[in-house]
Amino acid sequence: MTEAAREVPPATLKQVGHVGVITLNRPRSMNAINAAMSVAVQEAVEELESDPGLRVGVLTGAGRAFCAGADLKEVAAGRPLIAREQRERGFGGFMKSGLTKPLIAAVNGYALGGGTELVLACDLAVMSETATLGLPEVTRGIIAAGGGLLRLGKRVPLSIALEAAMTGAPITADAALRWGLVNRVVPPAEVLDAAIELAGVIAANAPLAVQASKRLLYQARELGSDFEQAAWAASDAEAKAIMRTADAKEGPRAFVEKRAPRWEGR
Repeated sequence: MTEAAREVPPATLKQVGHVGVITLNRPRSMNAINAAMSVAVQEAVEELESDPGLRVGVLTGAGRAFCAGADLKEVAAGRPLIAREQRERGFGGFMKSGLTKPLIAAVNGYALGGGTELVLACDLAVMSETATLGLPEVTRGIIAAGGGLLRLGKRVPLSIALEAAMTGAPITADAALRWGLVNRVVPPAEVLDAAIELAGVIAANAPLAVQASKRLLYQARELGSDFEQAAWAASDAEAKAIMRTADAKEGPRAFVEKRAPRWEGR
Protein backbone atom coordinates (compact mmCIF):
# COMPACT_ATOMS: atom_id res chain seq x y z
CA MET A 1 0.00 0.00 0.00
CA THR A 2 1.38 3.42 -0.93
CA GLU A 3 1.83 6.28 1.52
CA ALA A 4 -0.94 8.19 -0.24
CA ALA A 5 -3.33 5.28 0.18
CA ARG A 6 -2.46 4.90 3.87
CA GLU A 7 -2.83 8.56 4.68
CA VAL A 8 -5.88 9.62 2.65
CA PRO A 9 -7.29 12.14 3.21
CA PRO A 10 -4.24 14.39 3.71
CA ALA A 11 -6.39 16.92 5.60
CA THR A 12 -9.72 16.58 7.39
CA LEU A 13 -12.45 18.83 8.77
CA LYS A 14 -14.41 17.97 11.91
CA GLN A 15 -17.17 20.07 13.47
CA VAL A 16 -17.08 20.67 17.24
CA GLY A 17 -20.06 22.87 18.05
CA HIS A 18 -19.59 26.02 15.99
CA VAL A 19 -15.87 25.29 15.57
CA GLY A 20 -14.37 23.60 12.51
CA VAL A 21 -11.20 21.65 13.31
CA ILE A 22 -8.94 21.21 10.27
CA THR A 23 -6.26 18.55 10.77
CA LEU A 24 -3.17 18.18 8.60
CA ASN A 25 -3.07 14.43 8.13
CA ARG A 26 0.29 13.19 6.84
CA PRO A 27 1.75 12.11 10.19
CA ARG A 28 4.34 9.75 8.68
CA SER A 29 5.77 12.73 6.80
CA MET A 30 5.49 15.09 9.80
CA ASN A 31 2.59 16.70 7.93
CA ALA A 32 4.95 18.07 5.30
CA ILE A 33 3.19 20.01 2.58
CA ASN A 34 2.62 18.42 -0.82
CA ALA A 35 0.09 19.24 -3.53
CA ALA A 36 -2.47 16.70 -2.32
CA MET A 37 -2.43 18.18 1.17
CA SER A 38 -2.72 21.69 -0.21
CA VAL A 39 -5.83 20.76 -2.18
CA ALA A 40 -7.35 18.98 0.84
CA VAL A 41 -6.71 21.98 3.10
CA GLN A 42 -8.33 24.28 0.55
CA GLU A 43 -11.41 22.06 0.43
CA ALA A 44 -11.63 22.12 4.23
CA VAL A 45 -11.13 25.88 4.35
CA GLU A 46 -13.81 26.46 1.72
CA GLU A 47 -16.26 24.34 3.74
CA LEU A 48 -15.38 26.30 6.87
CA GLU A 49 -16.02 29.58 5.05
CA SER A 50 -19.28 28.51 3.42
CA ASP A 51 -20.95 26.70 6.33
CA PRO A 52 -22.93 29.21 8.45
CA GLY A 53 -22.86 26.74 11.33
CA LEU A 54 -19.07 27.04 11.54
CA ARG A 55 -17.95 30.35 13.02
CA VAL A 56 -14.30 29.75 13.91
CA GLY A 57 -11.62 27.42 12.56
CA VAL A 58 -8.80 25.58 14.34
CA LEU A 59 -5.83 24.28 12.35
CA THR A 60 -3.72 21.48 13.83
CA GLY A 61 -1.60 18.49 12.85
CA ALA A 62 -1.98 14.74 13.28
CA GLY A 63 0.76 12.91 15.16
CA ARG A 64 3.77 14.59 16.74
CA ALA A 65 4.18 17.48 14.32
CA PHE A 66 2.06 20.46 13.37
CA CYS A 67 3.76 20.83 9.98
CA ALA A 68 7.39 20.26 9.03
CA GLY A 69 7.06 22.66 6.10
CA ALA A 70 7.55 21.84 2.45
CA ASP A 71 7.91 18.18 1.50
CA LEU A 72 11.55 18.35 0.41
CA LYS A 73 11.23 15.02 -1.41
CA GLU A 74 8.67 16.67 -3.67
CA VAL A 75 10.87 19.74 -4.08
CA ALA A 76 13.91 17.60 -4.94
CA ALA A 77 11.85 15.72 -7.53
CA GLY A 78 10.72 18.97 -9.10
CA ARG A 79 7.08 18.42 -8.25
CA PRO A 80 4.88 21.40 -7.23
CA LEU A 81 3.66 21.79 -3.64
CA ILE A 82 0.37 23.37 -4.67
CA ALA A 83 -2.11 22.68 -7.45
CA ARG A 84 -1.95 24.88 -10.53
CA GLU A 85 -5.29 26.53 -9.70
CA GLN A 86 -4.02 27.52 -6.23
CA ARG A 87 -1.17 29.72 -7.38
CA GLU A 88 -3.09 32.95 -6.89
CA ARG A 89 -4.31 31.89 -3.43
CA GLY A 90 -1.25 30.18 -2.01
CA PHE A 91 -1.02 26.97 0.01
CA GLY A 92 -4.37 25.59 1.06
CA GLY A 93 -6.17 28.34 -0.78
CA PHE A 94 -5.77 30.87 2.04
CA MET A 95 -2.09 31.76 2.56
CA LYS A 96 -2.39 34.68 0.13
CA SER A 97 -6.08 35.48 0.48
CA GLY A 98 -6.89 34.86 4.15
CA LEU A 99 -10.27 33.92 5.61
CA THR A 100 -13.23 36.02 6.66
CA LYS A 101 -13.68 33.81 9.74
CA PRO A 102 -11.14 33.60 12.57
CA LEU A 103 -8.57 30.80 12.32
CA ILE A 104 -6.56 29.55 15.31
CA ALA A 105 -3.39 27.47 14.99
CA ALA A 106 -3.16 24.62 17.51
CA VAL A 107 0.59 24.04 17.30
CA ASN A 108 0.91 20.53 18.68
CA GLY A 109 4.50 19.93 17.59
CA TYR A 110 7.22 21.03 15.17
CA ALA A 111 6.10 23.89 12.92
CA LEU A 112 9.09 24.69 10.77
CA GLY A 113 9.38 26.59 7.49
CA GLY A 114 5.98 26.34 5.86
CA GLY A 115 4.62 25.18 9.21
CA THR A 116 5.58 28.50 10.79
CA GLU A 117 4.17 30.27 7.75
CA LEU A 118 0.85 28.52 8.38
CA VAL A 119 0.92 29.70 11.99
CA LEU A 120 1.63 33.27 10.85
CA ALA A 121 -1.30 33.07 8.41
CA CYS A 122 -3.65 32.20 11.28
CA ASP A 123 -5.14 34.92 13.47
CA LEU A 124 -4.32 33.37 16.85
CA ALA A 125 -2.19 30.48 18.07
CA VAL A 126 -2.05 28.03 20.96
CA MET A 127 1.31 26.27 21.18
CA SER A 128 2.63 23.20 22.96
CA GLU A 129 5.37 24.01 25.44
CA THR A 130 7.55 21.43 23.67
CA ALA A 131 6.84 22.64 20.12
CA THR A 132 9.21 24.68 17.98
CA LEU A 133 8.76 27.35 15.32
CA GLY A 134 11.35 28.55 12.85
CA LEU A 135 12.18 29.63 9.31
CA PRO A 136 15.18 27.45 8.39
CA GLU A 137 14.90 28.03 4.64
CA VAL A 138 18.22 29.87 4.40
CA THR A 139 20.00 26.73 5.63
CA ARG A 140 18.70 24.97 2.50
CA GLY A 141 19.53 27.75 0.06
CA ILE A 142 15.97 29.09 -0.27
CA ILE A 143 13.80 31.73 1.44
CA ALA A 144 10.52 31.70 3.35
CA ALA A 145 8.44 32.75 0.35
CA GLY A 146 5.13 31.37 1.65
CA GLY A 147 4.41 34.54 3.61
CA GLY A 148 6.91 34.08 6.42
CA LEU A 149 9.11 37.01 5.44
CA LEU A 150 6.04 39.17 4.79
CA ARG A 151 4.35 38.47 8.12
CA LEU A 152 7.01 37.81 10.74
CA GLY A 153 8.18 41.44 10.93
CA LYS A 154 4.58 42.54 11.53
CA ARG A 155 4.25 40.20 14.52
CA VAL A 156 7.58 40.83 16.28
CA PRO A 157 10.21 43.61 16.39
CA LEU A 158 12.15 43.84 13.15
CA SER A 159 15.47 42.89 14.76
CA ILE A 160 13.92 39.66 16.08
CA ALA A 161 12.40 38.85 12.69
CA LEU A 162 15.71 39.53 10.93
CA GLU A 163 17.63 37.27 13.29
CA ALA A 164 15.09 34.44 12.90
CA ALA A 165 15.01 34.72 9.11
CA MET A 166 18.76 35.13 8.54
CA THR A 167 20.00 32.51 11.01
CA GLY A 168 17.25 29.95 10.48
CA ALA A 169 17.46 29.22 14.21
CA PRO A 170 14.51 27.59 15.99
CA ILE A 171 12.07 29.61 18.09
CA THR A 172 11.04 27.97 21.36
CA ALA A 173 7.53 28.14 22.77
CA ASP A 174 8.69 30.47 25.54
CA ALA A 175 10.27 32.85 23.03
CA ALA A 176 7.20 32.69 20.78
CA LEU A 177 4.98 33.66 23.72
CA ARG A 178 7.34 36.38 24.90
CA TRP A 179 7.39 38.01 21.46
CA GLY A 180 3.65 37.67 20.89
CA LEU A 181 3.83 35.10 18.10
CA VAL A 182 1.37 32.91 20.00
CA ASN A 183 -1.42 33.60 22.48
CA ARG A 184 -1.11 30.59 24.78
CA VAL A 185 1.55 28.01 25.66
CA VAL A 186 0.18 24.85 27.27
CA PRO A 187 1.29 21.24 27.97
CA PRO A 188 1.34 19.06 24.84
CA ALA A 189 -1.77 17.07 25.76
CA GLU A 190 -3.81 20.25 26.19
CA VAL A 191 -3.05 22.06 22.91
CA LEU A 192 -6.09 21.10 20.85
CA ASP A 193 -8.52 21.39 23.77
CA ALA A 194 -7.15 24.84 24.65
CA ALA A 195 -7.47 25.99 21.04
CA ILE A 196 -11.03 24.67 20.77
CA GLU A 197 -11.89 26.36 24.08
CA LEU A 198 -10.54 29.69 22.80
CA ALA A 199 -12.40 29.18 19.53
CA GLY A 200 -15.59 28.46 21.47
CA VAL A 201 -15.34 31.75 23.35
CA ILE A 202 -15.07 33.58 20.03
CA ALA A 203 -17.82 31.48 18.43
CA ALA A 204 -20.22 32.44 21.23
CA ASN A 205 -20.12 36.03 19.98
CA ALA A 206 -22.03 37.52 17.06
CA PRO A 207 -20.29 36.04 13.98
CA LEU A 208 -20.62 39.08 11.71
CA ALA A 209 -19.34 41.39 14.44
CA VAL A 210 -16.37 39.08 15.01
CA GLN A 211 -15.57 39.03 11.30
CA ALA A 212 -15.86 42.82 11.04
CA SER A 213 -13.58 43.23 14.06
CA LYS A 214 -10.97 40.97 12.50
CA ARG A 215 -11.22 42.75 9.17
CA LEU A 216 -10.84 46.23 10.67
CA LEU A 217 -7.90 45.29 12.89
CA TYR A 218 -5.97 44.05 9.87
CA GLN A 219 -6.94 47.11 7.83
CA ALA A 220 -5.88 49.43 10.64
CA ARG A 221 -2.27 48.27 10.36
CA GLU A 222 -2.12 49.68 6.84
CA LEU A 223 -4.11 52.87 7.43
CA GLY A 224 -1.53 54.75 9.49
CA SER A 225 -2.41 56.95 12.45
CA ASP A 226 -5.76 56.43 14.15
CA PHE A 227 -6.28 60.18 13.79
CA GLU A 228 -6.24 59.89 10.00
CA GLN A 229 -9.51 60.30 8.10
CA ALA A 230 -9.01 57.05 6.19
CA ALA A 231 -8.79 55.04 9.40
CA TRP A 232 -12.01 56.51 10.79
CA ALA A 233 -13.77 56.12 7.45
CA ALA A 234 -12.98 52.40 7.52
CA SER A 235 -14.13 52.10 11.14
CA ASP A 236 -17.35 54.02 10.50
CA ALA A 237 -18.15 51.93 7.43
CA GLU A 238 -17.80 48.67 9.37
CA ALA A 239 -19.87 50.03 12.26
CA LYS A 240 -22.69 51.21 9.99
CA ALA A 241 -22.83 47.86 8.21
CA ILE A 242 -22.95 45.96 11.50
CA MET A 243 -25.66 48.17 12.97
CA ARG A 244 -27.92 47.17 10.06
CA THR A 245 -27.71 43.46 10.95
CA ALA A 246 -30.31 41.44 12.80
CA ASP A 247 -27.65 40.38 15.30
CA ALA A 248 -27.01 44.01 16.26
CA LYS A 249 -30.65 44.21 17.32
CA GLU A 250 -30.63 40.80 18.98
CA GLY A 251 -27.67 41.59 21.26
CA PRO A 252 -29.25 44.52 23.16
CA ARG A 253 -32.63 42.76 23.17
CA ALA A 254 -31.14 39.66 24.78
CA PHE A 255 -29.37 41.83 27.36
CA VAL A 256 -32.62 43.56 28.35
CA GLU A 257 -34.46 40.24 28.48
CA LYS A 258 -31.65 38.69 30.56
CA ARG A 259 -31.07 35.72 28.24
CA ALA A 260 -28.37 34.41 25.97
CA PRO A 261 -28.45 35.95 22.48
CA ARG A 262 -29.51 33.82 19.54
CA TRP A 263 -27.20 34.86 16.73
CA GLU A 264 -28.43 34.43 13.16
CA GLY A 265 -25.33 35.67 11.35
CA ARG A 266 -27.32 38.20 9.36
